[in-house]
Amino acid sequence: METQKAQPTISIYLVGPSSTGKTTLCNALAQKLAIPTHAYVTEIARQVMKDKGHSRETIGSLQMQQDIMEAHFERENALREDTFPIRLFDRSAIDPIIYVILTSKNAADARSRQEFLTQSEEFQEILGRYKSNTSFMVLLKPVPGWLVDDGVRSTENQAECTQIFKELLKELAVPYFSLGGECIDLQERVNAILRLTQIETDKKA
Repeated sequence: METQKAQPTISIYLVGPSSTGKTTLCNALAQKLAIPTHAYVTEIARQVMKDKGHSRETIGSLQMQQDIMEAHFERENALREDTFPIRLFDRSAIDPIIYVILTSKNAADARSRQEFLTQSEEFQEILGRYKSNTSFMVLLKPVPGWLVDDGVRSTENQAECTQIFKELLKELAVPYFSLGGECIDLQERVNAILRLTQIETDKKA
């Protein structure tokens, strides 16, 4: 009797500036694909800010972003033995690098802070996962009228933040797919990611 090969685990990462619909889309994908809570890593930054005493005013702190990055390492490593075939991530370990660049005083400061966060073995290991052909990095671009200030999340310049994402993902050689104002309907966004990842779902759903 022929033994079936185990299907590779697919990882989906939704990244981008604040108020671009990452969490809304993540929740819709989790529901559509019946992803259990143990395979869905929700936004980590808010919990780290609460636990470590950080705030929106300290977003430029290298320590804050290092704490967030390390929390991503912990959550991703905790999923490595999970058997569910799809893993979903609201943001990634790349996001803290974006914010140290965005809040740096100048180009030299940005490069120094970026190198500090990327030099660790943990980041290099996770970077390898991001480049895997079973990982899908989806950059959500700004949509006019969606920016909301809730007093917690960053209210960064969305266009600048998006450009930094594009440049850094290119520099790190991480393939990515973009969604923006050309696709704002939630179901259309879900379908776009299903097509990208080639995940099959029940057609009756």
